[in-house]
Amino acid sequence: MDFDPALLRAFVAVKETGGFTRAAQRLNLTQSAISHQIRKLEDQVGRQLLFRTTRALTLSEDGEDFLRYAQDILQTFDSMAQRFKPSPISGVVRFGVLENFMGDRLPNLLCKFSRAFPSVRLDVSVGMNLDLLPMIKAGELDLAVVMSPPDSDAGTPLRRTQFVWVAADTFDVAPDTSLPFAFFPAPCINRVVGLGALDGTPVQWHVVFTSQSQQGIRAAVLAGLAITIMTRDDVEPGMRIVDGSYGLPPLSDADFTLVWSAGGKTAAAMEFGKLLQDLDMPSRHR
Repeated sequence: MDFDPALLRAFVAVKETGGFTRAAQRLNLTQSAISHQIRKLEDQVGRQLLFRTTRALTLSEDGEDFLRYAQDILQTFDSMAQRFKPSPISGVVRFGVLENFMGDRLPNLLCKFSRAFPSVRLDVSVGMNLDLLPMIKAGELDLAVVMSPPDSDAGTPLRRTQFVWVAADTFDVAPDTSLPFAFFPAPCINRVVGLGALDGTPVQWHVVFTSQSQQGIRAAVLAGLAITIMTRDDVEPGMRIVDGSYGLPPLSDADFTLVWSAGGKTAAAMEFGKLLQDLDMPSRHR
């Protein structure tokens, strides 16, 4: 038995408004059209659903049961229509993001956006600060999440993070020995923060390993080759935080910041930016 949703809507509207006239007004139909739909529905069900008098309108026992089913069916129809409603927004969003900003949550975010805006194509670049910022300035990306000093005017802060000195659990150096460091190439903010903190201290140090890959830096650290700087959230098993050890000075915080290119604020990119800003992330900076 297949029920026409229009008949179900007429029946629910009659019950909720309390009469045929008001139901017709709600559905932009005539009163006779509503009466015809209710008769057609009762004929299909084979039972009386409504008791009508000149003064009152009530549901039969079957009508009460039918109402619950009809409301559930219409709610499902409305949810399905909302889910698959064509989006007026289309185009391409070119998004750049740091690998350590979202980790394994990035695919879920991209899927959520794609479901909401199926006519928008996402081009995602995962890289380092020193790659993403020039791409933003050159207009090769619409928006990106980068790291910036706290309270800078670079963009919209999304989440604050803490830099720490990190070494392998097995790392050790002899007293009064130059400390070996592993850094990303300049002008990476990790390197800038580290060298800025070391400047003016008596710590002897040298760069023993440089890599553009975060995995490369991690491998050097886990091998016991060097100390590096990373965010506290990125510290892995086999690593330890060595803040205060070996005479190392404290490090500043940084913000994960949403930045835009000059022409990047298209309708599609703005929707994606809203989704990023609405993320529920721990220690989010507001």
